[in-house]
Amino acid sequence: MCDQTQIINVFSETGALSQNIKGFRPRSEQLDMATAVAKTIQNKTALVVEAGTGTGKTFAYLAPALLAKKKTIVSTGSKNLQDQLFNRDLPAIKKALGYSGKIALLKGRANYLCLERLDQVIAQGVLGDKSVLADLSKVRKWHNSTKSGDLSECVELAEDSPILPQLTSTTDSCLGSDCPNYADCYVALARKRALAADLVVVNHHLFCADMAVKESGFGELIPNAEVIIFDEAHQLPDIASQYFGQSLTSRQLFDICKDINIVYRTELKDMQQLGVASDHLQKMVQDFRLLLGEGNQRGNWRELSAQSAVKKGFEILKEKLAFTADVIKLALGRSQTLDSIFERIAAVNNQLTRLSDTTVTGYCYWYETFNRQFGLHITPLTVSDKFGEQMRAKESAWVFTSATLEAGGSFNHFCQRLGIENAEQKVLQSPFNYPEQALLCVPRYLPSSNQTHTLNQLAEMLLLVIEANKGRCFVLCTSYFMMRGLAEYFREHSNLSILLQGETSKSKLLAQFTSETHSVLVATSSFWEGIDVRGDALSLVIIDKLPFSSPDEPLLKARIEDCKLQGGEPFNDIQIPEAVIALKQGVGRLIRDVTDKGAVIICDSRLVNRSYGETFLKSLPNATRTRDLAKVIEFLTQLQN
Repeated sequence: MCDQTQIINVFSETGALSQNIKGFRPRSEQLDMATAVAKTIQNKTALVVEAGTGTGKTFAYLAPALLAKKKTIVSTGSKNLQDQLFNRDLPAIKKALGYSGKIALLKGRANYLCLERLDQVIAQGVLGDKSVLADLSKVRKWHNSTKSGDLSECVELAEDSPILPQLTSTTDSCLGSDCPNYADCYVALARKRALAADLVVVNHHLFCADMAVKESGFGELIPNAEVIIFDEAHQLPDIASQYFGQSLTSRQLFDICKDINIVYRTELKDMQQLGVASDHLQKMVQDFRLLLGEGNQRGNWRELSAQSAVKKGFEILKEKLAFTADVIKLALGRSQTLDSIFERIAAVNNQLTRLSDTTVTGYCYWYETFNRQFGLHITPLTVSDKFGEQMRAKESAWVFTSATLEAGGSFNHFCQRLGIENAEQKVLQSPFNYPEQALLCVPRYLPSSNQTHTLNQLAEMLLLVIEANKGRCFVLCTSYFMMRGLAEYFREHSNLSILLQGETSKSKLLAQFTSETHSVLVATSSFWEGIDVRGDALSLVIIDKLPFSSPDEPLLKARIEDCKLQGGEPFNDIQIPEAVIALKQGVGRLIRDVTDKGAVIICDSRLVNRSYGETFLKSLPNATRTRDLAKVIEFLTQLQN
């Protein structure tokens, strides 16, 4: 058990962190958070804390957790932060505090090489072109030296390589302890280490999956934890709702077809009808995808499934699945893999039955399409009952932290979505000197958004500032249309290096941005958060408009309708708080260190001419404000001298 005095000592100028961690400086906000976390752990209560950029929240929750010597889970929103915690922050603080407990990293199974799949791919050949074959040889070479099997360690492999789905297992396709490679299985080894560890670093997806499984009595991680800490907690409500719902994806169905074919070609060569059934099923899955429309989209499954062509296609899909199951029945008991495929088909059948009845209230029925894939989803409109129930059922300390949790001075929106009750709430301002370090501009004379030439007018206006700053700029957009349009204009009218999200992997783009001094990165949502560029490489962040989610987004639409039914005000209760949190994340990309300086331009006059603009401005850092782009140029030019 650690007391307040111990915490004060550890974080003091002569304490363990100052003496052992290079560049560590005591910060009152960090100490404030660390003492609140220690108190929460001691009393087994809940704490919700917004810690502004630069607070040093990672050490503020890790130190009290390690000193308390209790079984702890730290869950993060992104794999990047997970790796940073495990490889950088934890070893540093562990050494500084002389901590002797065991620490483990656990990711979802899609991150680990599956040895059974690797054997299959080597025996059967890969699907795809020569580049996929080249990727396979990279993995085989790396596999000889890896201990963890974590594919992110295979640095030569692109994070979106088409070989990855062929080399990882899914919950459906995993054979568990029946697998011939089970003794060396990387997923099983990682889980074993996690169960034996004193502190485990997971991500929200994994935590919520475990919590959802626990509902049916199988969760293995959470039952032992006495301290549960969520970093990047603002992402938790959306992630949790995915796991308390149900999804059926084309990948699940394609995997079933592929696995049936492998069994037919290797174990049961006399069962030609297996190959025929799986080919028919695969063809039907492809046909069904075509019925859902072209391109990448999301929509309402209740409405779409009522259309006669889709209804008919859905029925044929069920028939083909039933036929495939009947064929497999003839060979049950002859192959372990085939027996497990039979169970997978039964599970898919249950999901299809759930998806046929769209009358159940309290859920959003929606679909998404991307390239040749699709997903059909049933998502609960709220997880507050289920998540809150788990919190109440467990005598643990619960800590929720992020740089962005409150909206307009309140945590209500966040706490209500997760069913968090009676938690201590804290807002810790950033220790950065924003009035001197940053300038915030909402420009005058913005082109009105319904004019035909809006994009070009805006691009022309912004390019003056970007050129004056010699690049070193993030342009964060709220739509792909805006992102592509602005990038195109900048490329045509400027000699600066214009980097565009999607043209290469995220990590390569960031590396290019920091190494090429005069570059501009134009991106959408995936660069609004979790990106840390310090120093001179970035001194200008431009946001095209307030990040309200599209009201046509099926999940949001369903939550809005539900909110109205309950007598709420959807715009104030849902849309504004979520847009405020997203905007704070975007603005937070600029000042990452005490020496950083720069400007943020938000191209949305609603901030100053709508009453709700005040809610947004109140939640942003207290930078010096202006409406004059000339002043921004002057400020940025001075920084370069």
